[in-house]
Amino acid sequence: MPLIKFSAGDVLVMKKKHPCGSDKFTVIRSGSDVRIACVGCKRDLTLQRETLEKAIKSVIPKETNERNG
Repeated sequence: MPLIKFSAGDVLVMKKKHPCGSDKFTVIRSGSDVRIACVGCKRDLTLQRETLEKAIKSVIPKETNERNG
């Protein structure tokens, strides 16, 4: 399985929705464990990178987020 590249500030679109209804998470810290925060309710959680990569649908880079406001 190829590595999915993302860094702090990127937005991850997940395959499943969070209980609040949002499917987007902002990366706070990346490494072997990745800390993410829900865009909808601001709840943050830490997941192992391997587990997280299986749940990612797509990555929206930080530069795109800054241009769109």
